[in-house]
Amino acid sequence: MGFARLFYKGAAVIVAVGLATVTAAAGEVDVQAVDARQAANGSWTFSVTLRHDDEGWDHYADRWDVVGPDGTVYGERVLLHPHVEEQPFTRSLSGVEIPEGVNSVTVRGHDKVHGFGGAEFTIDLQAGK
Repeated sequence: MGFARLFYKGAAVIVAVGLATVTAAAGEVDVQAVDARQAANGSWTFSVTLRHDDEGWDHYADRWDVVGPDGTVYGERVLLHPHVEEQPFTRSLSGVEIPEGVNSVTVRGHDKVHGFGGAEFTIDLQAGK
């Protein structure tokens, strides 16, 4: 079970969120955890923990996306270098605008060889509101 910290008017609410996984083939990126925080202006910050067997510049986890239920990409965090010696690793993305009425998003990982694949993480953004 993962956790999202939702901020509403300056108050933090920690809620449990579900984890949806997809069977991962060797070499694909697994999203292991996501922390989602809503700012006072309504935008979101996502801190995402990935695991991938980075091998160097030709094969590494090169990004993760925040995706709505209809496939719309609301945010993309580009990773500019391999993390061979740092596994798993966490990186953040701020200022993600999620439209009113979108109740959940999925975070998916991408690598330079396999593209998208591996475990994804789905968050119910309305939990606890």
